[in-house]
Amino acid sequence: MKIERPPTSPERAAFYARIDKDHLTPLWEVLGDLVLREPQSPCVPAMWKFARVKELLLEAGSLITAQEAERRVLVLENPGMRGASSITRTLFCGLQMILPGEIAPAHRHKQSALRFLVDGEGAYTAVDGERVTMHPGDFIITPSWSWHDHGNPGSEPVIWMDGLDIPLVRMLDASFAERYPESTQAETRPEGDALARYGANLVPIEYTAPSLNSPLFVYPYARSREALERLHRHGPLHPAHGVKMQYVNPATGGYPMPTIGTFIQWLPAGFSGDRYRSTDGTVFCVAEGKGRSVVGDKTFEWGPRDIFVVPSWVSVRHEAAEDSVLFSFSDRPVQKVLGLWREETLA
Repeated sequence: MKIERPPTSPERAAFYARIDKDHLTPLWEVLGDLVLREPQSPCVPAMWKFARVKELLLEAGSLITAQEAERRVLVLENPGMRGASSITRTLFCGLQMILPGEIAPAHRHKQSALRFLVDGEGAYTAVDGERVTMHPGDFIITPSWSWHDHGNPGSEPVIWMDGLDIPLVRMLDASFAERYPESTQAETRPEGDALARYGANLVPIEYTAPSLNSPLFVYPYARSREALERLHRHGPLHPAHGVKMQYVNPATGGYPMPTIGTFIQWLPAGFSGDRYRSTDGTVFCVAEGKGRSVVGDKTFEWGPRDIFVVPSWVSVRHEAAEDSVLFSFSDRPVQKVLGLWREETLA
């Protein structure tokens, strides 16, 4: 189905010019651009090699402090949407670095955020009064309107991937933000408290979910990787995804955050997946391994810590040269609750 624009006559053109002064426009002139036969995203397939971005982050570290910058982040801007600070239409992605001895000051905002640690050891993030030491591959959330700050008492730079729903919240004109009175928030719970309460398929008997956000804000990579490896040994591979798992809110079984879905998948050495496409534009980060992904008409050769984006309804096929793990995130929760999400495997 393609909605064609009706032919324009001099009389119609004159009418359109007159109604324009009343801030009106004829729907039949623009309907074909509004109601599409299938998704047509302005985003394009793109890849960022970690080695290059790390080099530039280290240079940025000599130019501006984490305190000055609030967050020292290099934004991964989709080449099809330069200037929008977006990697897909609804999602933001960046790489953040914190140097030894630095603190990224405490604040909170309505945007939901994820952290996926890619390089270095010794830094922490604090969420609503609880600190967690970050390790490579750990997935950490900072739910909407949660106080959070970061620090690095260690001896080396630490870099993680940030994913936020900034473009979505901006589109809804629902952004709020607030600074904490001090650079760091008070610690009100010991490290590991949330993992003990909610990370073992158990919740306290008095627990009632205050929101759609997960009460568990750290998902250790060691646990996730062990689950993937076990499933690979004992179960069949999905023809397109290998072994792919969805992170969940342990209290509800839903997504950890209502606007961002997060996933992790195992691609064994030699895996050559089927092509597929889905309506949720997806950001992939390589946790480990080497391989390549064919995204539309582009081929991305990837290795550890590289990041690439697959736009909405653009086909993708993954191949693994060695055992590989991919972390990914998208706006799938929003699309699913609205009944919009679709995925299909292609021949």
